[in-house]
Amino acid sequence: MSRIERSKEKYEQLFKTEQKLDPNDPELMSQLQRLIFGEVFYIGKLTDKQRELITCTILTVLQTLPQLKAHVNAALNVEVSPLELKEAIYQCAPFIGYPKTLNAISVVNEVFNQRNITLPLENQCDFADDQRYERGLKIQKELYGDEIKERYQYLPEEIANALPKFLTEWCFGDCYSRKDMDIKTRELLIFCVLTALNATGQLYSHVLGNLKVGNSLDILYAALIQCLPYLGFPCIFNAFNAIKELAE
Repeated sequence: MSRIERSKEKYEQLFKTEQKLDPNDPELMSQLQRLIFGEVFYIGKLTDKQRELITCTILTVLQTLPQLKAHVNAALNVEVSPLELKEAIYQCAPFIGYPKTLNAISVVNEVFNQRNITLPLENQCDFADDQRYERGLKIQKELYGDEIKERYQYLPEEIANALPKFLTEWCFGDCYSRKDMDIKTRELLIFCVLTALNATGQLYSHVLGNLKVGNSLDILYAALIQCLPYLGFPCIFNAFNAIKELAE
């Protein structure tokens, strides 16, 4: 099957509609569709569910909301659950902030309403507010130890205590501890978030975190290829280089 044929087949599988080109820019759209759906989707051993979760996460970071709307529909079409989609977006908040996360959630909710998915979804937090630190610390220590707490001890005492506490409670307590998304998927998606942010300093830690939870280098490589059409080469090269440096 040629990449043109693969592109048509994959596009129609994802979007449940006939593949069409933009009449104003047919050449650009042809390049895009053949690259993403005729080639990239066939590189590496990722499921279509993983690919669409990665894509929705990246589009959230980039705030490309029209494209996010299309891919939320595609994700649902390949059996990503509404809860999984929400979890993928929610956990972006500690990395991109709440305003951008709210923008993305607004798009997700719009699609859910159009598809008659009842909101709000089932609560995914099964612990009390005063357990956030304890729950978050358990996950954080297993993956990353006390790296952040030790790194920022030079700050004034109040700030030196608050910064790692917020990280533990917000990122790992509020987000990682929630139900309906396993830790392997969470770490893979955050690896993609950091790639999109070109945050190579933090990327090193999360490459190791991914390996600890069982995501292989081959999975990380495939995820980077999935991100390529949305991020471009510089961010992707930086991420590959970070992995190579760790391997050495």
